[in-house]
Amino acid sequence: MTDRPSVLFVCVHNAGRSQMAAAYLSQLSGGAVEVRSAGSAPADQVNPSAVQAMAEEGIDIAAEVPKVLTAEAVQESHVVVTMGCGDTCPYFPGKRYEDWVLDDPAGQGLAAVRPIRDEIRRRVETLLRELGVGPIEGGVEPADRADR
Repeated sequence: MTDRPSVLFVCVHNAGRSQMAAAYLSQLSGGAVEVRSAGSAPADQVNPSAVQAMAEEGIDIAAEVPKVLTAEAVQESHVVVTMGCGDTCPYFPGKRYEDWVLDDPAGQGLAAVRPIRDEIRRRVETLLRELGVGPIEGGVEPADRADR
C-alpha cells in the first residue's frame, strides 16, 4: 500500500453507484486518494444513466469498465465502501468497512439517478473530510452542468 489513503467502492454490478463514487473521489481528492471500484457480479458496461448523470457534473465515466471484486483489491485498500453487496465482500481484520445504503440506479432513468448521484457526492465529501483530505479547490460543484 502507498502512504496515501486508498478507498475501494464495491457494488454488485460496478456499473452505477461504485463508478459514480469512484469518479467523485478521484475528482474531489485531486489524486490525494488512491481510488478503486469493483463489483461482485460486474456488468458488461457502465449504466448509461449514471454516465449521463455524471456528465452533468462535468465528469466523464463513459470509458470506465466494470471490474470484478478481488480479495487483493480489498487487501490493498484502507477503506472499503460497500453498496448493496456487503455479504460478498471479503473481510480482512484491520480494514475500515462502511456500508452505504443507496438506491440501485440499474434500470432507472436520469431523473431517478440524479438524487442517487447527489447523495453519493455528499457521502464522498464526508469521507474525504474523515480521511483528512478536503475537496480540492476548483473541483466540481453541485449545480447545473449545462455549461460543460
